[in-house]
Amino acid sequence: MRAAQYEGNGHIGVVERDPAEPGAGEVRIAVAYTGICGTDLHVLHGNMDSRVSVPQSIGHEMSGVIDAVGDGVDGLAAGQPVTVMPLDWCGECPACLAGNQHVCQRLTFVGIDTPGSLQEQWIVPASTVVPLPESLSLRHAALIEPLAVACHDVARSRLAAGEVAVVIGGGPIGQLISLVAQAQGATVLLIEPNAERRAFAAAHGASVVDPLSEDAAAIVEQATGGAGADVVFEVAGVAATALGSVDYARVRGRVVIVAIHAQPVPMNLHRVFWRELEIIGTRVYERPDFERAIQLLERGAIPAEDIITDTIPLDQTLDAFHQLEQGGAMKLLVDVRKADR
Repeated sequence: MRAAQYEGNGHIGVVERDPAEPGAGEVRIAVAYTGICGTDLHVLHGNMDSRVSVPQSIGHEMSGVIDAVGDGVDGLAAGQPVTVMPLDWCGECPACLAGNQHVCQRLTFVGIDTPGSLQEQWIVPASTVVPLPESLSLRHAALIEPLAVACHDVARSRLAAGEVAVVIGGGPIGQLISLVAQAQGATVLLIEPNAERRAFAAAHGASVVDPLSEDAAAIVEQATGGAGADVVFEVAGVAATALGSVDYARVRGRVVIVAIHAQPVPMNLHRVFWRELEIIGTRVYERPDFERAIQLLERGAIPAEDIITDTIPLDQTLDAFHQLEQGGAMKLLVDVRKADR
């Protein structure tokens, strides 16, 4: 079988490997499509070499069909279309025992800490497999994992129909949060300096603000009758946007920190105090978020074809990474399927 693997030093090579058999409690998936995200770019740049066993296939946004099941696997069978929720938790730490397995204190992220889906046949724990409806195309199903991130962010925010949400940052996750929030019945204002990203958001129902030429806080105040937004999603991941995120929130509003800030950044705690704001952390997803993402895609609430910028064959995986680095792409998929499929 073919596999694209990270080989260190910014390189991904495509190799031939013998397929393995699934062990007890495991499932082997014939991968159809794998999406590339910012985390994968961090791997390519060597920023996660302490977690990735070089050389290793990476990738975790995927769709495919079960190829074989190991002993002791119930409820899953060969031929089923599936995706994977790439979290493998211990079940024993305080977080797991409290019911928060998705943020297990010993969490294994499948596709980073273990091999990922940029290979024609991928073996994963059966517990991570999520069945898909036959009506959902595998191409669109490759969006489920990042869409589940957005569903989790919106669920954590407690956003309700009729509320106003501000999304800071119009990258792929920011756009998906905007779409999920609108599907929830909320009004969305998206703050983004990139004109193409603003145009995408505007074409899909959001009001947009250019922070480089407009007073974003004043526009939010005007749009909300002076109250401020019910929920603010900080998705840009820049110190300045984290600092300013609380400026858009109403009294007792919620500020959701979606982006990963690798280093401590300033925040206006006086504003948090003055308006009794909530600061909410959010990380990855839970099983209901995957189910919600599947429902949204299946009923056409998410413009999947508009989100997918391009599909690249497995042999050109490194080119796909370089294209993503150049910016402008919303979501790139790698077609992992065998040439004869």
